Amino acid sequence: MRYSPSGQNLLKTRNPTCLPTVSHPMKNDEILSQITEFCRKADMAESTFGRRAVNDGKLVHRLREGKRITIDTLERIQAYMAASIAGGMPPPRGLQVPPEKRDPRGNFRFFENRQKYLLFVHTCSEKRVIADRVALELASIHPRPPALRLFDAGVGDGTVLARVLRATHQRFPHMPFYVAGKELSLEDLRLTLEKVPDRIFEHPASVFVFTNMFYAEAPWLTPASPAAAAATVWHEVPLRGASSGEFEQQIAELRPFLEQNWRAAISPRTAMPRYERPVVLVLYREDLRFLLDATIPRPGQTEANFDLVIASQPYRALSSVNFRAKRIIAPLARALRPGGRLIGIHSHGQDPGMEMIQAIWPGENPFSVSRHELLRAVKYELGSVGRDLNFNAYADNRSIFRYDMEALPNEVTGTIGTSTAFAAWNAAVYVAQIEDDRLTEMTQNSRTLDAARDVLRKYNGLWFLDESYVISRRRD
Repeated sequence: MRYSPSGQNLLKTRNPTCLPTVSHPMKNDEILSQITEFCRKADMAESTFGRRAVNDGKLVHRLREGKRITIDTLERIQAYMAASIAGGMPPPRGLQVPPEKRDPRGNFRFFENRQKYLLFVHTCSEKRVIADRVALELASIHPRPPALRLFDAGVGDGTVLARVLRATHQRFPHMPFYVAGKELSLEDLRLTLEKVPDRIFEHPASVFVFTNMFYAEAPWLTPASPAAAAATVWHEVPLRGASSGEFEQQIAELRPFLEQNWRAAISPRTAMPRYERPVVLVLYREDLRFLLDATIPRPGQTEANFDLVIASQPYRALSSVNFRAKRIIAPLARALRPGGRLIGIHSHGQDPGMEMIQAIWPGENPFSVSRHELLRAVKYELGSVGRDLNFNAYADNRSIFRYDMEALPNEVTGTIGTSTAFAAWNAAVYVAQIEDDRLTEMTQNSRTLDAARDVLRKYNGLWFLDESYVISRRRD
């Protein structure tokens, strides 16, 4: 999420995306020979071939001029020709993602660090700043009947979602909303549900859908496994009344249901958390059921087709670029409707918070994957499916944004109290996702608070950097 001074320098310093390579380079005349033979047999114009294979009608012309193409383009050409031959199958394509096995004792997950999480949320402005950044995308979306469709890929405590919905209501006050969110943590879901009554009171024509499914399943509300699909718990709650107080009371009554069904377990194979049973919770106002009939999802009849997808901090800082692309961002990009936009946000580093971390652990750098590398990997993973998508990394001055630890002016000048230093240290280790077992070693060490005080004095406060990127689908 925190970014570097120039994309060019970044490509030199960060680890390159691990993409497959061909065994030997092909020359232009070899490629042209294959394309010409294919076009002859298929009775197809060369410009048509270029458009269908790689969305470039001048592909063959460029090859004849001696222009070079990337391995990705070559593989797309070969895949198109193989798939077009009767009985032919395209060569296998996709990023290789080794299982991310983790030690549960040191496995950093946001929802397993409640104290750090809550202290960070209430002392830093990240949620508000992210919501403001997401709201800028509303000017570029073009909703279609029957509703504006929004998906939050990890709602957390619901703060970002609630703020974005306020901005969405302001821009589209009379349009029905379909608001879906993925969240594995029961505690975070509870905090999110506390914000729903006010949202559904201000914007009555809203359908809220929450699920604990995986990223590749949640937009469609359909588990990939037939066994999991058969075990899905689908709970629809028409809210009665006309006040936020009445809605709040009925949502609070869902607590026993959620405690029984919204459970997470640790996978014995990967040690990563996953749902025990997939759950879908649907909320809407009963008095608007008729109006929202075409918007309310039904089991087995759901679609994605989202106008806006929010992917704010959806992966661990140390997860591989291939894991992020294949398991998270590529599936979310597939869920966009024509004209839809996905905004991704993650930590960038190279900020005072990282300076504080490196004072204790020199050389520490959890933010090794840039938005440029991630988008290249996503584009490769999607292949021809992503032909109508735009991948926008943007310049640093648009992509990178800052948020601060919020403190009173006299808290970071003069004598810095222990509580302020501790809040700063907590924010830094939370953003850097330092595992608990490493923090335990520093518990009795005063160096941590000294490092926090030094950074606070140096910068007259504490701030962090996030970076954003956008994937958009072209309009019909």
